[in-house]
Amino acid sequence: MYVLEQRRTRRFDLRLPIEFQYMGNEWVRQLSETRNLSSGGVLFCSDYEVPVGQSIEYTITLPASGRDPQEVRLHCVGTVVRSEQRSGDDAIQPKYAVAATLERYEFVREDR
Repeated sequence: MYVLEQRRTRRFDLRLPIEFQYMGNEWVRQLSETRNLSSGGVLFCSDYEVPVGQSIEYTITLPASGRDPQEVRLHCVGTVVRSEQRSGDDAIQPKYAVAATLERYEFVREDR
């Protein structure tokens, strides 16, 4: 069976620290890790089921490089477009895979 690829932008398999938050019945805030990233959005893991259509803020930490020894944080705003329960019995792994758009972003540097 052939599946047509519908993504508009290239995805990169990157495991980067991500911190996300959204307002549901109460503020939910969690640290996690990305699974892949593109110019249009991100896929990450969560212990929480984040509702589709939910506005979300997330910050991805980009590692320091040889030229710049300081991390850079990418603060993003988007909307959840998919939230699926992950299969598997590993109780340590997050339970959900969450895909969100990247609608606005800004680079944030921590002053040291």
